[in-house]
Amino acid sequence: MPKAEESVLEIDLNALAHNFKTIKSQLSPGVKFMSVIKAYAYGNDSVAMAKKLEELDTDYFAVAYTEEGIKLREAGVSKPILILHPQPVNYPEIIENCLEPNLYSARTLQLFIDIAEKQKQKNYPVHLKFNTGMNRLGFTETNYHHIPEKIGKTESVKVVSAFSHLAASEDWKEREFTLSQIYKFKDLAGKLIDDIRYEPLLHLCNTSAIFNYPSATFSMVRSGLGLYGFANDPNLDEKLKPVGTLKTVISQIQNLKEGDTVGYSRAFKAEKITKTATIPIGHADGIKRIYGHGKAGVFVNGEYAPIVGNVCMDIIMIDVTHIDCQEGDEVIIFGGPQHVTKLAGAGGTISYELITGISQRVKRVIIQ
Repeated sequence: MPKAEESVLEIDLNALAHNFKTIKSQLSPGVKFMSVIKAYAYGNDSVAMAKKLEELDTDYFAVAYTEEGIKLREAGVSKPILILHPQPVNYPEIIENCLEPNLYSARTLQLFIDIAEKQKQKNYPVHLKFNTGMNRLGFTETNYHHIPEKIGKTESVKVVSAFSHLAASEDWKEREFTLSQIYKFKDLAGKLIDDIRYEPLLHLCNTSAIFNYPSATFSMVRSGLGLYGFANDPNLDEKLKPVGTLKTVISQIQNLKEGDTVGYSRAFKAEKITKTATIPIGHADGIKRIYGHGKAGVFVNGEYAPIVGNVCMDIIMIDVTHIDCQEGDEVIIFGGPQHVTKLAGAGGTISYELITGISQRVKRVIIQ
C-alpha cells in the first residue's frame, strides 16, 4: 500500500472480498446474503463497497435511511435495497427510486399502502419487521393482527421478506434469550405465511449469529460489521480481515525540555527531555478526546507512541522520544499492528462507534 502523505482511510476491497466469501462459506446452499452498508458502509465508502459486493454477487443491500439508498441508486447500484428505518415522509422517494421499505407498525404499513394505492402500484416489495425482544421497532405478537388485516385488503404491496433483530447473538451468557427470540420469530413467521399464503424471505441472523446460530439462518442472512472485518468475538475476528486502515503523517517534531507543556490547558507537562510529534487528525475526524492523556496511542515506524495531552479538534500530539522518526513519516492510527477493537477498548467504546465515527473530511483511498 502507498505511504500516506496526509490523513487518509485506506479501504482494501480485497479484504472486503475475503470477508464476504468467509461469511458466505458458513451458509447452506440457497441461503441469500444481505450486505448491510448503512452509515457510509460502517464509516468506509458505501458506493465503492456496494459495487464490489455486486461484483461478488450479493443478493441484497440494506441501509438505514432513504437518502443512503438514493445515493446508491444514483451511483448505478441495481440490486434490491432494503431501507431499515424509513420515515413516512420519504415513501414517495422510496417508490421513485425502486427502494424497499421496512414497515414495522400498523401506522407505517397503512401509510405506505395508502401511497402505493394512490400511485396505482401492484405488488410493490415491502419488508415486515417483528419485535422479538430488541424492543426498538417491529410488530409484536400483540399487534400482529394488523398485518393480515391490512395486507389482505390490498394488491398494492407484496411482502418480500419478514425479519427480526437479535439483541445479543455474540454473548453466550445470553444464549437462552437469543433462543427465545429465534422461537418467537419462527412462530410469527409461520403465522404470516399461513395468513398471506406465500412464503417471503425470512432473515434473523447478523454476523455473530451466522457463526453462533447456524440453524437460524432461514432463507437469508444480514451481515454488516463482519464485512468490514469484525465479529465481536476474538476467535471470529481472526477469520476476517479489517477493511480500513487509518493513516496520517508527522507534521512537525517538537523537542521539549523539562517543565515544557503541550496543548490546550497545558494538559501534558514534560518531566524530562521529551520529543513529541504533531499529527494532522483530531476529534473532528473521529479520534475523540477520551483517547488523550496516554489512554491510547498510534504506531510510528512500527513502534507504539502514546497520545499526550488533550486531543484537539484537528491535531493530536504523540510521544516519540523513543522512536527514530522524522517529519513526514507515516503514522498508523488503526490497521496493521493497531487493531480497531483494541483502540476502541482503550477509549471505553466498541469498534462500531470508532469506525463509523471517522469524519467524511478524512480522504478515502480505495485499494483494489
